Amino acid sequence: MAPQFAVGIDLGTTNSVVAYVRLGDEKPAVALLPIPQLVAPQTIEAKSTLPSFLYCGGPQDPPGSLDVPWSQGRDFSVGELARRQSADFPDRTVVAAKSWLGHSKVDRHQAFLPLGSDEAEAAGSITKVSPVTASRRYLEHLVSAWKVAFPDALLADQIVVLTVPASFDASARELTREAAFAAGLPDSLILLEEPQAAVYAWLTSQGEKWRKQLKVGETLLVCDVGGGTTDLTIVQVNEEGGELVLQRMAVGNHLLVGGDNMDLALAFHVAELFREKGVNLDPWQSISLWHSCRQAKEALFTPDGPKSHTISIKGRGSKLIGGAVSVEVERSALAKLLTDGFFPECAVDAHPEKRRQSGFQELGLPYETDTGITRHVAAFLATHAGGVATGPTHLLLNGGVFKAQPLVERLKSVLTSWYPETPVKLLSGEADLDHAVARGGAYYGWAKQHGGVRIRGGTARSYYVGIETAGLAVPGAPRPLRALCVVPFGMEEGTEVDVPSDAIGLIVGQPAQFRFFSSSVRKEDRAGSRLTAWSSDDLAETDSLETMLTSEESSEEHYVPVKFHSKITELGVLELWCVSTRGEGKWKLEFSVRDDE
Repeated sequence: MAPQFAVGIDLGTTNSVVAYVRLGDEKPAVALLPIPQLVAPQTIEAKSTLPSFLYCGGPQDPPGSLDVPWSQGRDFSVGELARRQSADFPDRTVVAAKSWLGHSKVDRHQAFLPLGSDEAEAAGSITKVSPVTASRRYLEHLVSAWKVAFPDALLADQIVVLTVPASFDASARELTREAAFAAGLPDSLILLEEPQAAVYAWLTSQGEKWRKQLKVGETLLVCDVGGGTTDLTIVQVNEEGGELVLQRMAVGNHLLVGGDNMDLALAFHVAELFREKGVNLDPWQSISLWHSCRQAKEALFTPDGPKSHTISIKGRGSKLIGGAVSVEVERSALAKLLTDGFFPECAVDAHPEKRRQSGFQELGLPYETDTGITRHVAAFLATHAGGVATGPTHLLLNGGVFKAQPLVERLKSVLTSWYPETPVKLLSGEADLDHAVARGGAYYGWAKQHGGVRIRGGTARSYYVGIETAGLAVPGAPRPLRALCVVPFGMEEGTEVDVPSDAIGLIVGQPAQFRFFSSSVRKEDRAGSRLTAWSSDDLAETDSLETMLTSEESSEEHYVPVKFHSKITELGVLELWCVSTRGEGKWKLEFSVRDDE
């Protein structure tokens, strides 16, 4: 069946959104999908966002209380009810599944979420899930919501664009695709970087007027600060055949700092106000306070918001602490706390502060130890200064954090202090910060059919394979490793390349470990470039793949000489082929930990 819609899905860290546009429209009129969801037990409401929270039910939930119209007998819930339950049942609520997808130091297929639920699991009252499973459940809910709205145009038959952080490596992207396919999204699924989607949302809001705002040679810094992450991207304006074209020049690292950190910082501040009144909060009340502070932040930072907001905390059960003790949070104090804590004034050569890590750590996400987003921006621009020696000329903001005008003004002020001779210009026109990424994804799907403006850029990283060197073995020491570039930075979709190199031995017929690396800074390496030494700032190791490749050749032969052939499909999927130099054999390795058995 021919697709009727281009659909953009923002699978967010804290909220997920679906936008769509009819492919038959000559001009894209992007709309948002209402998402029915539980807001209380047995109470369904449709909202424009689906909170990315998964609540794992237990004995406290009556039969049927977590059911939705398309699924009966559920023992879990996603969306608004799950978000609300996170205050009372933090050990039963999965949060930040998307951030876990990008955390290569854990097995993303292992069921270890929610954290802190070991006692409930031991008692048999909870079934933990993996980050992939949690992500799949969010997407399954969105697929079902679409079916409610368009029963005659199933999502599996549409052009679907799923957005991912620009900082996601190939492994995290592949895991996202795996969750999407399991949820019922089409095999033709397209992955699009979130900062690019934000630019597309701005383009569709401007029409042809964007060409008057951006000129050849100018650079656009996209700063996307969401609930859990910060994503940085540079887009440059070039000219080709007399027409303006947009080129993505650089992306930043995956930074785990965002609105959730701000809510927690406010919670610490408010807890101190309670302490001054003689009220010490226990861990459960502190988590409840965290959610109350999110609401306070949103209320105080609205354009016509109040000058202060009252926060009260309930005790365990229904009894209020200390006779209903409340505190007042002033808008001016909130603005100072968050601007100085997360967007501090700093020099252009500033770098994020690093602290020595403890040798023993609980399992958790690698949150940034320095919450100063402006210092991360300075380091990002310094790393990629080759194309932006005079600083970015324009700034595009995305993410709900920037609904707070004081944060917008502080970031713009800091950038201007770095480059006073060329003050950065804030792009205007796309004010829907909560839904922009999904809207941009839908526009991109429409543009692929209608030939609209496209951002070029190819892969956001260079990719390498680790090759063990030959030579004498040394007791207790691993053999030296070399890194061979198999995918250069910026390799375009729909292209492939033979990787120049001497024949390399591929181990078949017995278990072996394959190691992969990536870099967002080594932009000059070409396919076939070989590195004998590197720093952690140059190359980051992504997931290793432990598997056994079978061979139709002699079973006694465990060593096959091969050369590499790399391919980026039209859908942005990276394929690495090992091609035998002496026969017809070839093997495909993926930069992922997916088990294809």
